[in-house]
Amino acid sequence: MLWSLFKIILFVTAIALLTLGAGFLMETEGGIRIAVGSTEFNLEPLQAVIAAVLLVVAIWLAIIVLGLIVAFIRFVNGDETAISRYFDRSRERKGYEALAEGMIALASGEGSTAMSKASRAEKYLHRPELTNLLTAQAAEMTGDKRKADEVYRRLLKDQRTQFVGVRGIMKQKLAEGDTETAMKLAQKAFALKPRHTETQDVLLGLQAQHNDWSGARKTLGAKLKYGDLPRDVHKRRDAVLALSEAKGVLNEGNDIKAREAAIEANRLSPDLVPAAVMAARTYIENGKPRYATRVLVKAWTAQPHPDIATAFAEIVPDETPADRLIRFRALTKHRDGDPETRMLLTELNIAAEDYAEARKALGDLPDVLPSQRALTLLAAIERGQGADDQTVRALLARAVTAPRGPQWVCENCNHVHAAWTPICDGCQGFDTLAWTSAPETDHAMQGGAEMLPMIVGAAEDVDDTTELLDPDDGAENVVLEAEVLDDETASEGDTSKPS
Repeated sequence: MLWSLFKIILFVTAIALLTLGAGFLMETEGGIRIAVGSTEFNLEPLQAVIAAVLLVVAIWLAIIVLGLIVAFIRFVNGDETAISRYFDRSRERKGYEALAEGMIALASGEGSTAMSKASRAEKYLHRPELTNLLTAQAAEMTGDKRKADEVYRRLLKDQRTQFVGVRGIMKQKLAEGDTETAMKLAQKAFALKPRHTETQDVLLGLQAQHNDWSGARKTLGAKLKYGDLPRDVHKRRDAVLALSEAKGVLNEGNDIKAREAAIEANRLSPDLVPAAVMAARTYIENGKPRYATRVLVKAWTAQPHPDIATAFAEIVPDETPADRLIRFRALTKHRDGDPETRMLLTELNIAAEDYAEARKALGDLPDVLPSQRALTLLAAIERGQGADDQTVRALLARAVTAPRGPQWVCENCNHVHAAWTPICDGCQGFDTLAWTSAPETDHAMQGGAEMLPMIVGAAEDVDDTTELLDPDDGAENVVLEAEVLDDETASEGDTSKPS
């Protein structure tokens, strides 16, 4: 309100001053005389002021016209001018519109549209570092690998887009299965951008597939350095790589270096069962049973496993069953409720022919958590305590159709492995194997398996190939027959699960 009033007052004041000025000039005597040759112009004061204003306007218009003429000449000559900047802004606007439409088309899965928009954007923008990337991704979407490869190679020529080009070609080689070339490209991409997490993971996986354990450990160290990996996970995976390196060195015949690498792997991750077993055997070969015992006890405390018990038995291979039962208390006193500990105690007592203690150690495991091994041990106990053939045979039939129990299973794809490996055979995942029970799948005996214990238990006349061995041979025959039946079932079952 006040501002409007102020503007009105200002306008009135200006008009008043102009009016007074014009009146003053009209009343003033004299004027301005302008002589041009023989012609004279006599201007009164007011006329002179008007003429001066017109002259200024004329000069201003002349300058503008002259500037336009000069700008046009420069435009024709190719120099940057206001006219060229106008057309440049227009082209830039159209180019970025095409680029945005291409990106939207790419996100929508319209590869052909994205390629045409990228071509249009390049026509207006002349920014290959932007449009080439869009073109390459659109070409991949439409399946034009040749075009994508051509564009990625163009990106290699620009230092700003070199990493993108290397990474794009690397992905193409991975898709083609050319892992050797892909690993070289991954190393190049890693050298360009060592902080790039995806490149680190790809390089680590490829190095592991090609048994380049030393290089893989360096890559893993880079992941820790740049904060892409927790320290505890790094220690675990570094131990896996050290163990794999030890096995590779051992295969090459370098026992000393392999032993050092195995001990290093166990130091990095004491709960890694294969590393503990290999380190313990290294100590055994070096005549250091106390170190071997310490390593195996620590690993058993973290994760009971049959391989640990096997290595623990190798410390004193020629001891009696009674002595072995006493020495194994160093293991069995830890994790006493674990199924693996209970089955180990059962086996030790069966070997010592103490079937009562064996049954006590096994407890209700065959009923609560039935497995082939638990039921076979129960059959051995029954045979050792003098049970009839039908009872033992029925237990063995149950063992044949029971779950296998814990195995090395990939946590990503559930592929079952006969032995631990750093790389999953199914999904090529690194350090994905865990000692656990595999998911149940349908077997060839599905439908009639639940009747097998009843049929075998009720049979009186049995073929010679499945007849139990002489009872005087003890529980060992029961275990032997169970293994035979188990192998037959495995050959009929799921081929993805090794026996």
